[in-house]
Amino acid sequence: MILSTTPTLEGKIIREYRGIVVGEAILGANIFKDLFAGIRDIIGGRSGAYEKELARARNADQLR
Repeated sequence: MILSTTPTLEGKIIREYRGIVVGEAILGANIFKDLFAGIRDIIGGRSGAYEKELARARNADQLR
């Protein structure tokens, strides 16, 4: 399986579009972030601490 971010692949026929492919990783999570994220899950809202960690993970992956 070839994954691509472009609409065409030179020399290949695209037979099927499967949608957006994403991967996420949590880096450096700790008990305090987990506690506050759990509270956010109960009362609703976004977990800023986890969002920052996800952004950090995406940036780290792009730098490889």
